[in-house]
Amino acid sequence: MKTIVITGASSGIGLVVARELARAGWRVIAQGRDAARAATALAAIRSAAPSAKVDMLLADLSTFAGMERLADSVAALTDRIDVLANNAGFIPAARVITADGLEHGFATNHLAPFVLTNRLLPLLRAAAPGAHVINTASVAHRFVKDMLWDDLQQTGKYSPGNAYAQSKLANILHARALAERVAADGIRVNAVHPGLVATNFPAHGNWLVKAMYRFSRPFQLSPEQGADTILWLAQGGAPDVTGAYFASRKVARTTLAAQSREGAERLWAISTALATRPGL
Repeated sequence: MKTIVITGASSGIGLVVARELARAGWRVIAQGRDAARAATALAAIRSAAPSAKVDMLLADLSTFAGMERLADSVAALTDRIDVLANNAGFIPAARVITADGLEHGFATNHLAPFVLTNRLLPLLRAAAPGAHVINTASVAHRFVKDMLWDDLQQTGKYSPGNAYAQSKLANILHARALAERVAADGIRVNAVHPGLVATNFPAHGNWLVKAMYRFSRPFQLSPEQGADTILWLAQGGAPDVTGAYFASRKVARTTLAAQSREGAERLWAISTALATRPGL
């Protein structure tokens, strides 16, 4: 029986991935932040796959403490992970500082996958060769020229849209840097653009984000369509590809910043330093 750990699984794309892999006989360890929505999602998964082994863990991925607690909880439930899907993410409405002194979107959308994946690497290695880390990124990475290297926490001029776009660029750079580090272990790492999907994703965004999603509704994909490439990769799609960015089951083009090995290594070093600061 294969095991997937997936974050952001209480609704939308994450819920579909968890549900469909449970139906396929996978062991599913899912994460949600809101207790009520997580309970509803768990009931839906169990209804769709009554015999599946499914757990729904509650965790706030905006803080290092929450990231660490989730990693510990996962390790207590399984001794191997075939797929780690770093799917949780959101669009901020305003600049919020976490308990660790970091910009909320950067912490949740990038540092949480970084920390969680590093903590769970022993369990991924236990399932290798063939284990896979999948980061849910976005075409929004194209909306910024590069990471704001001199102000990653956006203490200066803050833009919710730029904060989100930067975090999605970070997801791709993280995948590239990690892929090089774990290739010899037989672990693949890829990023995915799911498309513009009709979910509650913009719920935390500002009025502009909500308006954009409202007016684009006729063009939005269903959560099932948005989950397709993640499910395809999880179940063995593109078996020889790692360190790539996918859309619609194909390797997609990215910006020069997203292709930068120097940028990937720079972000890795910064993220490592942030995650190992004294007092955290």
